[in-house]
Amino acid sequence: MASTDTDIVIIGGGHNGLVCAFYLAHAGLRVAVLERRSVVGGAAVTEEFHPGFRNSTASYTVSLLNQKVIADMELARHGLRVVERRMSNFLPLPDGRALEAGEGRTGASVAQFSARDAERLPEYGRRLEAVADVLRALVLEIPPNLPDGGWRDALPEMLKSASLARRLGRLDLTGRRDVLDLFAKSAGDWLDGWFESDPIKALFGFDSVVGNYASPYTPGSAYVLLHHVFGEVNGKRGVWGHAIGGMGGITQAMAAACVEAGVDIRLDTDVSQVLTEKGRAVGVVTAAGDTVRARAIVANVHPRLLFDRLVDPAVVPADFRERIGRYASGSGTFRMNVALSELPRFTARPEPGDHLTAGIILAPNLAYMDRAHAQARLNGWSSQPIIEMLIPSTLDDSLSPQGAHVASLFCQHVAPQLSDGRSWDDHRETVADLMIDTVDRWAPGFKASVVGRMALTPLDLERRFGLIGGDIFHGRLTLDQLFSARPVLGHADHRMPVPGLYLCGSGAHPGGGVTGAPGHNAAKAILKRIRPD
Repeated sequence: MASTDTDIVIIGGGHNGLVCAFYLAHAGLRVAVLERRSVVGGAAVTEEFHPGFRNSTASYTVSLLNQKVIADMELARHGLRVVERRMSNFLPLPDGRALEAGEGRTGASVAQFSARDAERLPEYGRRLEAVADVLRALVLEIPPNLPDGGWRDALPEMLKSASLARRLGRLDLTGRRDVLDLFAKSAGDWLDGWFESDPIKALFGFDSVVGNYASPYTPGSAYVLLHHVFGEVNGKRGVWGHAIGGMGGITQAMAAACVEAGVDIRLDTDVSQVLTEKGRAVGVVTAAGDTVRARAIVANVHPRLLFDRLVDPAVVPADFRERIGRYASGSGTFRMNVALSELPRFTARPEPGDHLTAGIILAPNLAYMDRAHAQARLNGWSSQPIIEMLIPSTLDDSLSPQGAHVASLFCQHVAPQLSDGRSWDDHRETVADLMIDTVDRWAPGFKASVVGRMALTPLDLERRFGLIGGDIFHGRLTLDQLFSARPVLGHADHRMPVPGLYLCGSGAHPGGGVTGAPGHNAAKAILKRIRPD
Protein backbone atom coordinates (compact mmCIF):
# COMPACT_ATOMS: atom_id res chain seq x y z
CA MET A 1 0.00 0.00 0.00
CA ALA A 2 1.52 3.29 -1.14
CA SER A 3 1.43 6.41 1.02
CA THR A 4 1.80 10.00 -0.12
CA ASP A 5 1.86 13.18 1.95
CA THR A 6 0.61 16.63 0.92
CA ASP A 7 -0.98 19.65 2.56
CA ILE A 8 -4.46 19.42 1.04
CA VAL A 9 -6.36 16.61 -0.65
CA ILE A 10 -9.43 17.66 -2.66
CA ILE A 11 -11.92 14.91 -3.44
CA GLY A 12 -13.40 15.61 -6.87
CA GLY A 13 -12.12 17.65 -9.79
CA GLY A 14 -15.33 19.49 -10.61
CA HIS A 15 -15.18 23.23 -11.17
CA ASN A 16 -15.44 24.14 -7.47
CA GLY A 17 -12.71 21.68 -6.56
CA LEU A 18 -10.44 23.24 -9.19
CA VAL A 19 -11.22 26.78 -8.00
CA CYS A 20 -10.48 25.82 -4.40
CA ALA A 21 -7.28 24.05 -5.44
CA PHE A 22 -6.07 27.08 -7.36
CA TYR A 23 -6.47 29.51 -4.47
CA LEU A 24 -4.85 27.14 -1.98
CA ALA A 25 -1.91 26.39 -4.28
CA HIS A 26 -1.55 30.06 -5.14
CA ALA A 27 -1.17 30.72 -1.41
CA GLY A 28 1.71 28.25 -1.25
CA LEU A 29 0.06 25.03 -0.08
CA ARG A 30 0.72 21.67 -1.69
CA VAL A 31 -2.57 20.48 -3.20
CA ALA A 32 -3.62 17.19 -4.77
CA VAL A 33 -6.95 16.88 -6.60
CA LEU A 34 -8.24 13.31 -6.88
CA GLU A 35 -10.79 12.86 -9.67
CA ARG A 36 -12.73 9.62 -10.15
CA ARG A 37 -13.28 10.08 -13.89
CA SER A 38 -10.72 10.30 -16.69
CA VAL A 39 -11.48 14.00 -17.20
CA VAL A 40 -11.74 16.95 -14.82
CA GLY A 41 -14.80 19.15 -14.71
CA GLY A 42 -17.47 17.18 -12.89
CA ALA A 43 -20.78 18.12 -14.49
CA ALA A 44 -19.11 20.94 -16.48
CA VAL A 45 -17.52 18.85 -19.22
CA THR A 46 -17.59 18.56 -23.00
CA GLU A 47 -17.69 15.04 -24.43
CA GLU A 48 -18.32 13.31 -27.74
CA PHE A 49 -21.73 11.65 -27.49
CA HIS A 50 -22.10 10.61 -31.15
CA PRO A 51 -19.31 10.21 -33.75
CA GLY A 52 -18.22 13.72 -34.75
CA PHE A 53 -20.62 15.44 -32.35
CA ARG A 54 -19.50 16.98 -29.03
CA ASN A 55 -21.52 18.86 -26.47
CA SER A 56 -21.65 19.98 -22.86
CA THR A 57 -22.80 16.74 -21.28
CA ALA A 58 -24.64 18.06 -18.21
CA SER A 59 -24.37 21.79 -17.38
CA TYR A 60 -24.80 23.63 -20.65
CA THR A 61 -24.79 27.43 -20.46
CA VAL A 62 -22.78 30.25 -18.88
CA SER A 63 -23.79 33.22 -16.77
CA LEU A 64 -23.25 32.50 -13.08
CA LEU A 65 -19.46 31.92 -13.33
CA ASN A 66 -18.09 34.53 -10.95
CA GLN A 67 -16.14 37.38 -12.50
CA LYS A 68 -13.57 37.47 -9.67
CA VAL A 69 -12.83 33.78 -10.20
CA ILE A 70 -12.44 34.36 -13.94
CA ALA A 71 -10.01 37.23 -13.31
CA ASP A 72 -8.01 35.62 -10.50
CA MET A 73 -7.49 32.38 -12.40
CA GLU A 74 -6.81 34.30 -15.64
CA LEU A 75 -9.12 31.92 -17.45
CA ALA A 76 -9.05 33.92 -20.69
CA ARG A 77 -5.26 33.52 -20.82
CA HIS A 78 -5.77 29.79 -20.32
CA GLY A 79 -8.13 29.55 -23.29
CA LEU A 80 -11.61 30.41 -22.03
CA ARG A 81 -13.76 32.38 -24.44
CA VAL A 82 -17.43 33.08 -23.78
CA VAL A 83 -19.75 34.47 -26.45
CA GLU A 84 -23.19 35.95 -25.87
CA ARG A 85 -26.37 34.57 -27.33
CA ARG A 86 -27.68 36.81 -30.10
CA MET A 87 -31.12 36.50 -28.50
CA SER A 88 -31.52 35.68 -24.82
CA ASN A 89 -34.70 33.60 -24.93
CA PHE A 90 -37.31 32.47 -27.42
CA LEU A 91 -40.75 31.27 -26.27
CA PRO A 92 -42.89 29.90 -29.13
CA LEU A 93 -46.64 29.73 -28.53
CA PRO A 94 -49.34 27.36 -29.80
CA ASP A 95 -51.07 30.12 -31.79
CA GLY A 96 -47.96 30.73 -33.91
CA ARG A 97 -46.83 33.85 -32.09
CA ALA A 98 -43.66 33.98 -30.02
CA LEU A 99 -42.02 35.99 -27.27
CA GLU A 100 -38.48 37.14 -28.01
CA ALA A 101 -36.32 38.33 -25.13
CA GLY A 102 -33.00 40.12 -25.21
CA GLU A 103 -31.40 43.53 -25.37
CA GLY A 104 -33.64 45.86 -27.35
CA ARG A 105 -36.25 43.15 -27.99
CA THR A 106 -38.18 42.22 -24.87
CA GLY A 107 -40.39 45.29 -24.44
CA ALA A 108 -41.71 45.35 -27.99
CA SER A 109 -42.25 41.61 -27.99
CA VAL A 110 -44.18 41.68 -24.69
CA ALA A 111 -46.32 44.55 -25.98
CA GLN A 112 -47.97 42.27 -28.55
CA PHE A 113 -49.53 40.43 -25.59
CA SER A 114 -49.98 43.29 -23.10
CA ALA A 115 -49.11 46.97 -23.34
CA ARG A 116 -49.43 47.18 -19.55
CA ASP A 117 -46.87 44.40 -19.05
CA ALA A 118 -44.45 46.07 -21.45
CA GLU A 119 -44.72 49.28 -19.42
CA ARG A 120 -44.07 47.43 -16.17
CA LEU A 121 -40.99 45.58 -17.43
CA PRO A 122 -38.41 48.33 -16.60
CA GLU A 123 -39.68 48.69 -13.02
CA TYR A 124 -39.74 44.89 -12.59
CA GLY A 125 -36.15 44.69 -13.76
CA ARG A 126 -35.07 47.57 -11.54
CA ARG A 127 -36.67 46.09 -8.42
CA LEU A 128 -35.32 42.60 -9.04
CA GLU A 129 -31.83 43.92 -9.77
CA ALA A 130 -31.84 46.02 -6.58
CA VAL A 131 -32.32 42.87 -4.52
CA ALA A 132 -29.95 40.82 -6.68
CA ASP A 133 -27.27 43.49 -6.35
CA VAL A 134 -27.28 43.28 -2.55
CA LEU A 135 -27.30 39.48 -2.53
CA ARG A 136 -24.72 39.24 -5.32
CA ALA A 137 -22.22 40.89 -2.98
CA LEU A 138 -22.77 38.03 -0.51
CA VAL A 139 -21.94 35.29 -3.01
CA LEU A 140 -18.20 35.48 -2.30
CA GLU A 141 -18.58 35.78 1.47
CA ILE A 142 -18.78 33.05 4.07
CA PRO A 143 -22.19 33.39 5.77
CA PRO A 144 -22.53 34.09 9.49
CA ASN A 145 -22.11 30.78 11.27
CA LEU A 146 -23.75 29.57 14.49
CA PRO A 147 -20.91 27.83 16.30
CA ASP A 148 -21.49 25.55 19.24
CA GLY A 149 -19.10 27.41 21.52
CA GLY A 150 -18.61 30.43 23.74
CA TRP A 151 -18.36 34.16 23.16
CA ARG A 152 -14.94 33.91 21.55
CA ASP A 153 -16.43 31.87 18.70
CA ALA A 154 -19.72 33.74 18.57
CA LEU A 155 -18.45 37.34 18.48
CA PRO A 156 -16.96 37.27 14.94
CA GLU A 157 -20.17 35.74 13.63
CA MET A 158 -22.26 38.42 15.37
CA LEU A 159 -20.14 41.10 13.71
CA LYS A 160 -20.61 39.39 10.36
CA SER A 161 -24.38 39.36 10.92
CA ALA A 162 -24.26 43.09 11.71
CA SER A 163 -22.43 43.71 8.43
CA LEU A 164 -25.12 41.76 6.58
CA ALA A 165 -27.84 43.78 8.30
CA ARG A 166 -26.14 47.01 7.18
CA ARG A 167 -26.11 45.82 3.57
CA LEU A 168 -29.77 44.91 3.64
CA GLY A 169 -30.37 48.27 5.32
CA ARG A 170 -29.22 49.99 2.15
CA LEU A 171 -32.42 48.82 0.50
CA ASP A 172 -35.44 51.07 0.90
CA LEU A 173 -38.60 49.68 2.47
CA THR A 174 -39.87 48.51 -0.90
CA GLY A 175 -36.64 46.59 -1.45
CA ARG A 176 -36.82 44.95 1.97
CA ARG A 177 -40.37 43.85 1.29
CA ASP A 178 -39.22 42.44 -2.04
CA VAL A 179 -36.50 40.43 -0.25
CA LEU A 180 -39.14 38.87 1.99
CA ASP A 181 -41.36 38.07 -0.98
CA LEU A 182 -38.56 36.56 -3.02
CA PHE A 183 -37.42 34.28 -0.21
CA ALA A 184 -40.85 33.19 0.97
CA LYS A 185 -43.27 33.33 -1.97
CA SER A 186 -43.74 31.19 -5.00
CA ALA A 187 -42.48 32.52 -8.32
CA GLY A 188 -46.03 32.24 -9.65
CA ASP A 189 -47.46 34.45 -6.92
CA TRP A 190 -44.61 36.95 -7.38
CA LEU A 191 -45.10 37.11 -11.15
CA ASP A 192 -48.90 37.18 -10.98
CA GLY A 193 -48.55 40.30 -8.88
CA TRP A 194 -46.52 41.97 -11.61
CA PHE A 195 -47.90 40.86 -14.96
CA GLU A 196 -51.15 39.86 -16.64
CA SER A 197 -50.01 38.05 -19.82
CA ASP A 198 -48.99 34.40 -19.81
CA PRO A 199 -45.89 34.52 -22.06
CA ILE A 200 -43.86 36.94 -19.94
CA LYS A 201 -44.77 35.06 -16.77
CA ALA A 202 -43.70 31.81 -18.43
CA LEU A 203 -40.42 33.34 -19.54
CA PHE A 204 -39.47 34.51 -16.05
CA GLY A 205 -41.16 31.61 -14.28
CA PHE A 206 -39.05 29.06 -16.12
CA ASP A 207 -36.04 30.18 -14.11
CA SER A 208 -37.87 29.19 -10.92
CA VAL A 209 -38.11 25.52 -11.93
CA VAL A 210 -34.72 25.03 -13.60
CA GLY A 211 -33.22 22.08 -11.76
CA ASN A 212 -35.94 22.49 -9.14
CA TYR A 213 -38.41 19.62 -8.70
CA ALA A 214 -41.25 22.02 -8.00
CA SER A 215 -44.14 23.91 -9.48
CA PRO A 216 -43.70 27.62 -10.12
CA TYR A 217 -46.44 27.90 -7.47
CA THR A 218 -44.38 26.05 -4.84
CA PRO A 219 -43.54 28.43 -1.95
CA GLY A 220 -39.87 29.40 -2.09
CA SER A 221 -39.55 28.98 -5.85
CA ALA A 222 -39.24 32.76 -6.24
CA TYR A 223 -35.76 32.50 -4.71
CA VAL A 224 -34.69 30.01 -7.42
CA LEU A 225 -35.80 32.61 -9.96
CA LEU A 226 -33.68 35.20 -8.16
CA HIS A 227 -30.69 32.81 -7.97
CA HIS A 228 -30.55 32.76 -11.77
CA VAL A 229 -30.42 36.57 -11.98
CA PHE A 230 -27.03 36.86 -10.22
CA GLY A 231 -24.89 36.20 -13.28
CA GLU A 232 -23.18 38.14 -16.03
CA VAL A 233 -21.26 37.51 -19.22
CA ASN A 234 -18.37 39.68 -20.39
CA GLY A 235 -19.36 42.38 -17.90
CA LYS A 236 -23.06 42.43 -18.84
CA ARG A 237 -25.38 41.51 -15.99
CA GLY A 238 -28.27 39.14 -16.58
CA VAL A 239 -26.81 37.92 -19.88
CA TRP A 240 -26.34 34.24 -20.78
CA GLY A 241 -23.64 32.91 -23.03
CA HIS A 242 -21.80 29.94 -24.46
CA ALA A 243 -18.27 28.79 -23.66
CA ILE A 244 -16.46 28.03 -26.91
CA GLY A 245 -15.73 24.33 -26.85
CA GLY A 246 -18.62 23.75 -24.44
CA MET A 247 -18.61 23.82 -20.65
CA GLY A 248 -15.43 21.78 -20.71
CA GLY A 249 -13.79 24.94 -22.04
CA ILE A 250 -14.29 26.43 -18.57
CA THR A 251 -12.92 23.52 -16.57
CA GLN A 252 -10.03 22.83 -18.92
CA ALA A 253 -8.96 26.46 -18.51
CA MET A 254 -9.31 26.06 -14.73
CA ALA A 255 -7.22 22.89 -14.82
CA ALA A 256 -4.49 24.71 -16.77
CA ALA A 257 -4.48 27.50 -14.17
CA CYS A 258 -4.22 24.91 -11.40
CA VAL A 259 -1.34 23.06 -13.01
CA GLU A 260 0.50 26.35 -13.51
CA ALA A 261 -0.01 27.08 -9.78
CA GLY A 262 1.47 23.69 -8.88
CA VAL A 263 -1.65 21.61 -8.25
CA ASP A 264 -1.23 17.84 -8.63
CA ILE A 265 -4.32 16.62 -10.56
CA ARG A 266 -4.75 12.84 -10.52
CA LEU A 267 -7.35 11.38 -12.88
CA ASP A 268 -8.94 7.93 -12.63
CA THR A 269 -8.44 8.10 -8.86
CA ASP A 270 -11.61 7.12 -7.05
CA VAL A 271 -11.71 7.91 -3.33
CA SER A 272 -13.43 5.17 -1.34
CA GLN A 273 -12.91 6.45 2.20
CA VAL A 274 -12.00 9.53 4.22
CA LEU A 275 -9.38 8.30 6.66
CA THR A 276 -9.88 9.41 10.26
CA GLU A 277 -7.70 9.00 13.33
CA LYS A 278 -8.88 9.96 16.82
CA GLY A 279 -11.95 11.59 15.24
CA ARG A 280 -9.96 13.77 12.82
CA ALA A 281 -9.74 13.57 9.00
CA VAL A 282 -6.12 12.84 8.14
CA GLY A 283 -6.24 11.47 4.61
CA VAL A 284 -8.11 9.41 2.06
CA VAL A 285 -8.00 5.85 0.83
CA THR A 286 -8.48 5.28 -2.89
CA ALA A 287 -10.33 2.43 -4.56
CA ALA A 288 -6.91 1.12 -5.63
CA GLY A 289 -5.91 0.87 -1.97
CA ASP A 290 -3.52 3.81 -1.85
CA THR A 291 -3.48 6.13 1.14
CA VAL A 292 -2.95 9.85 0.65
CA ARG A 293 -2.40 11.69 3.92
CA ALA A 294 -2.87 15.46 4.27
CA ARG A 295 -3.30 18.28 6.77
CA ALA A 296 -6.86 18.82 5.54
CA ILE A 297 -9.36 16.98 3.37
CA VAL A 298 -11.64 19.05 1.16
CA ALA A 299 -14.71 17.43 -0.38
CA ASN A 300 -16.01 18.69 -3.71
CA VAL A 301 -18.83 16.16 -3.62
CA HIS A 302 -22.50 16.17 -2.67
CA PRO A 303 -22.87 16.42 1.13
CA ARG A 304 -24.95 13.24 1.33
CA LEU A 305 -22.48 11.33 -0.80
CA LEU A 306 -19.70 12.47 1.53
CA PHE A 307 -21.40 11.37 4.75
CA ASP A 308 -23.32 8.37 3.43
CA ARG A 309 -20.43 6.73 1.59
CA LEU A 310 -17.04 8.19 2.49
CA VAL A 311 -16.97 9.16 6.18
CA ASP A 312 -17.18 6.67 9.05
CA PRO A 313 -20.57 7.36 10.74
CA ALA A 314 -18.98 6.70 14.14
CA VAL A 315 -17.00 9.98 13.98
CA VAL A 316 -20.00 12.13 12.93
CA PRO A 317 -22.21 13.68 15.65
CA ALA A 318 -25.61 11.98 15.75
CA ASP A 319 -27.68 15.12 15.20
CA PHE A 320 -25.64 16.18 12.17
CA ARG A 321 -25.79 12.64 10.75
CA GLU A 322 -29.56 12.61 11.15
CA ARG A 323 -30.01 16.01 9.51
CA ILE A 324 -27.70 15.32 6.58
CA GLY A 325 -29.69 12.14 6.04
CA ARG A 326 -32.78 14.32 5.60
CA TYR A 327 -30.97 16.90 3.44
CA ALA A 328 -33.36 17.40 0.54
CA SER A 329 -31.86 16.55 -2.83
CA GLY A 330 -33.68 15.74 -6.03
CA SER A 331 -34.16 17.43 -9.37
CA GLY A 332 -36.89 17.01 -11.95
CA THR A 333 -34.25 16.94 -14.68
CA PHE A 334 -33.97 14.65 -17.69
CA ARG A 335 -30.93 15.79 -19.68
CA MET A 336 -30.42 15.05 -23.37
CA ASN A 337 -27.79 15.80 -26.00
CA VAL A 338 -28.93 15.47 -29.59
CA ALA A 339 -27.04 15.29 -32.89
CA LEU A 340 -28.94 16.96 -35.73
CA SER A 341 -28.59 16.76 -39.49
CA GLU A 342 -30.12 20.24 -39.83
CA LEU A 343 -31.46 23.14 -37.80
CA PRO A 344 -35.02 22.90 -36.46
CA ARG A 345 -37.79 24.94 -38.05
CA PHE A 346 -40.29 26.18 -35.49
CA THR A 347 -43.87 26.76 -36.56
CA ALA A 348 -43.63 30.20 -34.93
CA ARG A 349 -40.34 31.01 -36.77
CA PRO A 350 -39.75 28.59 -39.66
CA GLU A 351 -36.69 30.36 -41.05
CA PRO A 352 -33.23 30.40 -39.42
CA GLY A 353 -32.52 33.43 -37.25
CA ASP A 354 -31.19 34.75 -33.97
CA HIS A 355 -33.83 32.75 -32.07
CA LEU A 356 -31.83 29.59 -32.75
CA THR A 357 -28.97 30.98 -30.62
CA ALA A 358 -31.37 31.56 -27.71
CA GLY A 359 -32.56 29.52 -24.81
CA ILE A 360 -35.69 28.11 -26.46
CA ILE A 361 -38.38 27.51 -23.83
CA LEU A 362 -41.14 25.07 -24.65
CA ALA A 363 -43.69 25.79 -21.93
CA PRO A 364 -46.28 28.45 -22.84
CA ASN A 365 -47.57 29.37 -19.39
CA LEU A 366 -47.24 28.80 -15.65
CA ALA A 367 -50.28 26.51 -15.57
CA TYR A 368 -48.52 24.21 -18.06
CA MET A 369 -45.46 24.10 -15.76
CA ASP A 370 -47.65 23.45 -12.73
CA ARG A 371 -49.35 20.50 -14.46
CA ALA A 372 -45.98 19.10 -15.56
CA HIS A 373 -44.84 18.96 -11.95
CA ALA A 374 -48.10 17.49 -10.66
CA GLN A 375 -48.13 14.80 -13.33
CA ALA A 376 -44.50 13.84 -12.67
CA ARG A 377 -45.25 13.43 -8.97
CA LEU A 378 -48.18 11.19 -9.83
CA ASN A 379 -46.80 9.13 -12.73
CA GLY A 380 -43.02 9.59 -12.73
CA TRP A 381 -42.88 11.96 -15.68
CA SER A 382 -45.07 14.47 -17.43
CA SER A 383 -46.66 13.68 -20.78
CA GLN A 384 -46.31 17.39 -21.59
CA PRO A 385 -42.83 18.22 -20.30
CA ILE A 386 -41.08 21.55 -19.94
CA ILE A 387 -38.06 21.74 -22.27
CA GLU A 388 -35.37 24.33 -22.75
CA MET A 389 -33.41 23.73 -25.92
CA LEU A 390 -30.09 25.32 -26.78
CA ILE A 391 -28.30 24.82 -30.09
CA PRO A 392 -24.72 25.81 -29.19
CA SER A 393 -23.38 24.91 -32.63
CA THR A 394 -25.08 28.08 -33.95
CA LEU A 395 -22.43 29.96 -31.96
CA ASP A 396 -19.61 27.41 -31.96
CA ASP A 397 -18.88 25.40 -35.12
CA SER A 398 -16.28 23.26 -33.32
CA LEU A 399 -18.98 21.03 -31.83
CA SER A 400 -20.38 19.33 -34.93
CA PRO A 401 -19.54 18.45 -38.54
CA GLN A 402 -20.05 21.19 -41.13
CA GLY A 403 -23.74 21.68 -41.88
CA ALA A 404 -24.84 19.60 -38.87
CA HIS A 405 -25.68 20.76 -35.35
CA VAL A 406 -25.93 19.73 -31.71
CA ALA A 407 -28.72 20.58 -29.31
CA SER A 408 -28.95 20.49 -25.53
CA LEU A 409 -32.36 19.54 -24.15
CA PHE A 410 -32.92 20.37 -20.49
CA CYS A 411 -36.18 18.56 -19.80
CA GLN A 412 -38.55 18.66 -16.84
CA HIS A 413 -40.44 17.30 -14.97
CA VAL A 414 -39.49 13.75 -14.12
CA ALA A 415 -39.40 12.19 -10.67
CA PRO A 416 -35.94 11.86 -9.09
CA GLN A 417 -36.89 8.32 -8.03
CA LEU A 418 -39.67 6.32 -9.65
CA SER A 419 -42.34 4.78 -7.42
CA ASP A 420 -43.44 1.16 -7.09
CA GLY A 421 -39.95 -0.26 -7.47
CA ARG A 422 -39.55 0.98 -11.04
CA SER A 423 -36.07 1.79 -12.30
CA TRP A 424 -35.09 4.63 -14.59
CA ASP A 425 -32.99 2.09 -16.50
CA ASP A 426 -36.22 0.55 -17.81
CA HIS A 427 -37.86 3.84 -18.84
CA ARG A 428 -34.99 5.98 -20.17
CA GLU A 429 -35.67 5.45 -23.88
CA THR A 430 -39.45 5.81 -23.54
CA VAL A 431 -39.04 9.22 -21.91
CA ALA A 432 -36.30 10.21 -24.36
CA ASP A 433 -38.73 9.47 -27.22
CA LEU A 434 -41.33 11.64 -25.46
CA MET A 435 -38.91 14.56 -25.26
CA ILE A 436 -38.05 14.32 -28.96
CA ASP A 437 -41.74 14.08 -29.87
CA THR A 438 -42.48 17.14 -27.72
CA VAL A 439 -39.93 19.26 -29.59
CA ASP A 440 -41.29 17.92 -32.88
CA ARG A 441 -44.73 19.32 -32.05
CA TRP A 442 -43.23 22.83 -31.86
CA ALA A 443 -40.75 22.29 -34.71
CA PRO A 444 -42.15 19.74 -37.20
CA GLY A 445 -39.38 17.71 -38.77
CA PHE A 446 -37.14 17.87 -35.72
CA LYS A 447 -37.53 14.16 -34.98
CA ALA A 448 -36.48 13.22 -38.51
CA SER A 449 -33.33 15.35 -38.18
CA VAL A 450 -32.06 13.47 -35.09
CA VAL A 451 -29.09 11.27 -36.05
CA GLY A 452 -27.87 10.49 -32.53
CA ARG A 453 -28.71 11.15 -28.91
CA MET A 454 -27.61 10.77 -25.31
CA ALA A 455 -30.23 10.60 -22.56
CA LEU A 456 -29.44 11.05 -18.87
CA THR A 457 -32.11 10.29 -16.29
CA PRO A 458 -31.83 11.49 -12.67
CA LEU A 459 -30.32 8.08 -11.88
CA ASP A 460 -27.74 8.50 -14.67
CA LEU A 461 -26.83 11.97 -13.37
CA GLU A 462 -26.31 10.47 -9.91
CA ARG A 463 -24.17 7.59 -11.14
CA ARG A 464 -22.09 9.65 -13.56
CA PHE A 465 -21.62 12.90 -11.63
CA GLY A 466 -22.54 12.08 -8.02
CA LEU A 467 -25.67 14.27 -8.18
CA ILE A 468 -27.91 12.61 -5.59
CA GLY A 469 -31.42 12.36 -7.02
CA GLY A 470 -30.07 14.06 -10.15
CA ASP A 471 -29.95 17.34 -8.23
CA ILE A 472 -27.86 19.80 -10.26
CA PHE A 473 -27.55 22.11 -7.22
CA HIS A 474 -26.17 19.47 -4.77
CA GLY A 475 -29.32 19.98 -2.68
CA ARG A 476 -32.49 22.01 -3.07
CA LEU A 477 -32.35 25.78 -2.79
CA THR A 478 -34.97 26.06 -0.07
CA LEU A 479 -34.90 28.45 2.87
CA ASP A 480 -33.83 25.69 5.29
CA GLN A 481 -30.88 24.84 3.04
CA LEU A 482 -29.59 28.29 2.14
CA PHE A 483 -26.97 30.72 3.41
CA SER A 484 -26.09 29.99 7.07
CA ALA A 485 -28.14 26.77 6.92
CA ARG A 486 -26.27 25.25 3.95
CA PRO A 487 -25.74 22.37 4.25
CA VAL A 488 -26.62 22.27 7.98
CA LEU A 489 -26.89 25.13 10.47
CA GLY A 490 -23.61 25.52 12.34
CA HIS A 491 -21.44 24.51 9.37
CA ALA A 492 -21.78 27.46 7.00
CA ASP A 493 -18.04 28.15 7.29
CA HIS A 494 -17.22 25.06 5.17
CA ARG A 495 -15.90 23.18 8.23
CA MET A 496 -17.66 19.86 8.64
CA PRO A 497 -18.24 18.29 12.09
CA VAL A 498 -15.18 16.09 11.61
CA PRO A 499 -12.07 18.21 12.33
CA GLY A 500 -9.85 18.58 9.29
CA LEU A 501 -12.72 17.98 6.85
CA TYR A 502 -14.10 20.80 4.66
CA LEU A 503 -16.82 21.10 2.01
CA CYS A 504 -16.16 23.13 -1.15
CA GLY A 505 -18.89 22.01 -3.55
CA SER A 506 -22.35 23.31 -4.41
CA GLY A 507 -23.74 21.86 -1.19
CA ALA A 508 -22.11 24.89 0.46
CA HIS A 509 -23.14 28.54 0.12
CA PRO A 510 -24.20 29.99 -2.30
CA GLY A 511 -25.40 26.73 -3.82
CA GLY A 512 -25.50 25.34 -7.32
CA GLY A 513 -24.74 26.57 -10.78
CA VAL A 514 -21.32 26.86 -12.40
CA THR A 515 -20.21 29.76 -10.20
CA GLY A 516 -16.91 28.78 -8.59
CA ALA A 517 -18.08 30.67 -5.49
CA PRO A 518 -18.21 27.71 -3.07
CA GLY A 519 -14.66 26.75 -4.07
CA HIS A 520 -13.46 30.34 -3.64
CA ASN A 521 -15.10 30.67 -0.22
CA ALA A 522 -13.88 27.30 1.01
CA ALA A 523 -10.30 28.23 0.16
CA LYS A 524 -10.71 31.45 2.13
CA ALA A 525 -11.99 29.49 5.14
CA ILE A 526 -9.18 26.94 4.92
CA LEU A 527 -6.47 29.58 4.64
CA LYS A 528 -7.63 31.10 7.93
CA ARG A 529 -6.55 27.90 9.63
CA ILE A 530 -3.88 26.30 7.46
CA ARG A 531 -0.88 28.18 6.18
CA PRO A 532 2.14 26.97 4.20
CA ASP A 533 4.90 25.49 6.37
